[in-house]
Amino acid sequence: MALPLNVFKTVNYIAPLSPVGIYTAPTGYTGVILMAQAANIDSTAHDVTFSHKRGSTTTELVKQSPIPGNDALSLVTGRLVLESGDSIQLSASDASNVKVTVSILETLN
Repeated sequence: MALPLNVFKTVNYIAPLSPVGIYTAPTGYTGVILMAQAANIDSTAHDVTFSHKRGSTTTELVKQSPIPGNDALSLVTGRLVLESGDSIQLSASDASNVKVTVSILETLN
């Protein structure tokens, strides 16, 4: 069976206190992050960190960036290309009030 050329995915995640991988580009595909947004559903400010990981190298795209209470923050201002095996990681200063949505296009290599 042939693999699909393009696959659209949405990842929803509640940011934990410690960094966790929320998406990894699968073998044979390139993942393109089209949009990533964090929403603070609490009335007080919380920080968020959003990172790209390739092998043992982690690069913070947003590091401990504050999100005011009942507000949102765009985590990627353009497109982010993830090669096969690359991942994105997420953490926040509060374990239950920062919700993240990521829109991804996986395209066959």
